[in-house]
Amino acid sequence: MAELIQSYYGGAHRGGAKGTFEKRYPATGEVIANVELATTAMLDEAVAMAAAAQKDWARTSVQERGQILIRCAHALMGANEELSRLEVRDVGKVYAEAVSGDVPSGPDALEFFGAAIMTYTGTHHQWDGGMGYTRRVPLGVCAGIGAWNYPTQIALWKSAPALAMGNAFILKPSEMTPIVSNRIVEIMEEAGLPKGLMNVIQGDHTIGTAICEHPGIAKVSLTGGVATGKKIMAQSADSLKRVTLELGGKAPLILFEDCDLDKAAATAMEANFYTAGEVCSNATRVFVHRDIAGEILARMKAMTEEMTVGDPMSEDVQMGALISENHLKKVLGYVEKGVTEGAELITGGKRVHPQGFEGGYFMEPTIMSGCSDDMTIVREEIFGPVMSVLIFDSEEEAIERANATHFGLGAGLFTKDLSRAHRVADQLEAGNVWVNTYNLIPPDMPFGGAKQSGFGRESSLYAFESYSDIRATYIALDDD
Repeated sequence: MAELIQSYYGGAHRGGAKGTFEKRYPATGEVIANVELATTAMLDEAVAMAAAAQKDWARTSVQERGQILIRCAHALMGANEELSRLEVRDVGKVYAEAVSGDVPSGPDALEFFGAAIMTYTGTHHQWDGGMGYTRRVPLGVCAGIGAWNYPTQIALWKSAPALAMGNAFILKPSEMTPIVSNRIVEIMEEAGLPKGLMNVIQGDHTIGTAICEHPGIAKVSLTGGVATGKKIMAQSADSLKRVTLELGGKAPLILFEDCDLDKAAATAMEANFYTAGEVCSNATRVFVHRDIAGEILARMKAMTEEMTVGDPMSEDVQMGALISENHLKKVLGYVEKGVTEGAELITGGKRVHPQGFEGGYFMEPTIMSGCSDDMTIVREEIFGPVMSVLIFDSEEEAIERANATHFGLGAGLFTKDLSRAHRVADQLEAGNVWVNTYNLIPPDMPFGGAKQSGFGRESSLYAFESYSDIRATYIALDDD
């Protein structure tokens, strides 16, 4: 029987929604939950409860706030296996990915911000007859609108700095992945987080619009596509909300002729096929120096054809399902478009029906070569397991072509030349640049985009700036 999922705010599951929608398990296509759509009245109630809880939370010392968040982080770490299984049900990704990296990265962020807030300070200034100081103060009620590829990570990356800074938080998870979020909040409250500070509103884009337009919400953070980001900005304009946007990408990965071929090939594979390619920072444009193109392609083709696609819970599977039937058809359509425009299909490109999971949304990991910069598969974000390989001859050419996109979320390069590594990294137009690695995002490093990949930062101390105001206080010290 399908589970019923409601919104969770003020420390309780809340009914009274305006209808339900079906949640399907991507690996089988079966309906596993019915999700109630929150109404605007429910949002009003959640905001009121969050605002009341936030006033007390803001008065709590930073030491106590930090300690509570660290306890929450440790409780979530203890529930890693449970949350990872829920995330697999949500996304269809491989359990090994969820349990080892994706899900733990959320509590890691919570622990980092819990510790960071206890030592976070302002500035002190002095002049003749007076002094002044600055401090960061919370905004009030903040909200996050999540994408469906990393529901645990996104929920905590967004809420951790907000809560640490003294705000309350309302999360709207993607309607595609509604399962894990409520459990995260329950665990945090069991660990001592006051009720009403972390809340979940379930629904589709209509409740997302209501969040952006709500006068009681001071800030919205979105992870999503460029088109959605533009709508969020427009919808938030009337109330002059703070906005953080972490949007799409079409990241380049440049493999120079002096790179470690085995490591470069393996990293390019992971940077394309992890989470079935449904990662915004994935390096889907792989630029390979002409001198090593044949060797790199041979390695990647062999490694790709050894991958097993199927049951996400199986230890023998390297790639799970895509999120939905419609998304699978869209990705397969990109492969067909690439061939039509002249790309060579090196391997993959077909839907697969693993035994016992015939109704799931699976496809083969795909490599396309002979690509040119003007092809649709090279210009547009596919958000699936499709790698486009492009050939280059010089460093200057590689940099110019890598930057020839309106995206700017991530970029990477492989080289053994230290001078080249710094020189090229400094010229790549992206918020995140990786050298001889890829998609490594520790909680103390900022993550975010340039150009149309968004603005603002998740993770690191920079995230505190997005969830606070600066208050300057001036003190007269003389008697005149």
